[in-house]
Amino acid sequence: MVKIAPSILSADFANLDRDIQKIATADYVHVDVMDGMFVPNITIGIPVVKSIRPVTQLPLDVHLMIMQPVRYVEEFCKAGADLVTVHVESDTEANIQAAIDKIHACGKRAGVVLKPKTPAEAVLPFLKDVELILVMTVEPGFGGQSFMADQMPKVQAIRKLIEQHNPACELEVDGGVAPDTCRTCIEAGANVLVAGSAVYKASDIPARIQQLRG
Repeated sequence: MVKIAPSILSADFANLDRDIQKIATADYVHVDVMDGMFVPNITIGIPVVKSIRPVTQLPLDVHLMIMQPVRYVEEFCKAGADLVTVHVESDTEANIQAAIDKIHACGKRAGVVLKPKTPAEAVLPFLKDVELILVMTVEPGFGGQSFMADQMPKVQAIRKLIEQHNPACELEVDGGVAPDTCRTCIEAGANVLVAGSAVYKASDIPARIQQLRG
């Protein structure tokens, strides 16, 4: 079954508890962490992850759009993240591997993320060690952007690499996922879809979550 990870970046931050309850039929809560350096925006951090952990039974899928994430992954795990993903572009290969190792040492799942201009092959050094790969279908930094269909060949290529080297690994797509693009992502090989505004702007959120499953 295709999993849905609504992004709370599109929620009402004054009512996060309420808005997280609205997505109870989803599979993950996607938390976008931005530092204003790796991406040109600042969002939320460790205290918010810690505060929302008690209000949901869903796994927290924490996407770190930050420089040198190895500095903070342990704290995000301790705050309640179940899955922590780091960008391959955010540090050296050795430090990305160190971040993955730290996440696993905390007993949590780890993943790597690729920006649109990063080739599929960038996952190879980490593929056997991660539980999830995330392909961005917008430039990371802001919600509500248009879906980049030209990323689908990359999704297909990574799906093939996963089948060859780590079949249990999940493949997630994030950016512009909506009723008119979800099927394209699924057909390309994604099995986890991140959706922000497409979920939170829907009049019937559970129905929209079901619709996005394809």
